[in-house]
Amino acid sequence: MRTVRVIGNVEPGGGQLSALRLGIELGRRGWDVRFVAGSATAAGVELFRTHGVEVELYGASRSLQYECDEGFSSWLSARLAGADLVHAHQFGAWWATARAAPATVPVVGSEHNAYRWPGEPPVGELRSALDRLDLLFVHGPTAREQLLALGAERALLREGRSAIDPVSVVQPARVPARRLVYAGRLHHEKGPDLLLEALALLSDRPPLHLVGSGPLEPELRARARRLGLEGDVVFAGWRRRPAAWIAGASACVVPSRSDAWSQTAVLAMALGVPVVGTAVDGLEHVLSGGRGIAVPPEDPPGLASALACLLQGHVQTDLQAARRYAAKFTVERVADLYEHTYLELLGRVGAKAA
Repeated sequence: MRTVRVIGNVEPGGGQLSALRLGIELGRRGWDVRFVAGSATAAGVELFRTHGVEVELYGASRSLQYECDEGFSSWLSARLAGADLVHAHQFGAWWATARAAPATVPVVGSEHNAYRWPGEPPVGELRSALDRLDLLFVHGPTAREQLLALGAERALLREGRSAIDPVSVVQPARVPARRLVYAGRLHHEKGPDLLLEALALLSDRPPLHLVGSGPLEPELRARARRLGLEGDVVFAGWRRRPAAWIAGASACVVPSRSDAWSQTAVLAMALGVPVVGTAVDGLEHVLSGGRGIAVPPEDPPGLASALACLLQGHVQTDLQAARRYAAKFTVERVADLYEHTYLELLGRVGAKAA
């Protein structure tokens, strides 16, 4: 089956990685998968290329994650003409796809994070696009509530799932065993600045490895110097296989200000590494049931206290429960879910044609 995955903006983020892993796995199963995008950063394009995937790019000068771009929609029309099914990620992508896809082609949407509209929500455009979608996968409770408030039908929405990296053959990086690790974009919403503030409050602090890249890096380096942490913080940069840097750590820290669902947290759980994170959006559920330790957001002293208790052995996480939870998000199990859904939608099309 010919499927096209449309991404609003390609950058090194969890939603894009999820779409990439799913597309690669479906390709292994015989699906003909193509990737197209409205906009991209150089790092995002390189991320896909390191996995052997080329993205055909419309090339907007601004991010189309939230934008309704008629030029993008027109450009998509020719690229969707031969598709059997289209799966579009981020509002800007599924809005454009809803206008461009042939009427007989099933259109699936995905939203990986809560909406942060740059201006007023485009209610009319959103509702018209929702009318065209066959299904919309939503990855966090806040985005789901926002969509329902904007007029989405409950029957249209399904719980989305993201796939984590394989962990069965991970070779740990050559780093100290007693360490903290952060893996993700160096971006304000992910809270690495809060982690540095918390680290400075620890009297017996292990080294912290920041695995990732992003616009906050210069500020984080300056903050580390200001807090006297130069010898305690390692900027490891973006890594294709973050599991190698998380494996064996004393704790994986996810200090997000907003997070619908954290691939980093679940990857750490699969690796048997304790997770300390913030009680925000869907991340609070990920950490529930003893699987991790949840602290209030924007609270470096609270984060420092939780880390100190964990490092000193005063509290523990349920590593077995965490592993069981993480096992639901292997690429094989996630691909099973989406493949079943795609076949269901294509079956409806076949039944109508008959």
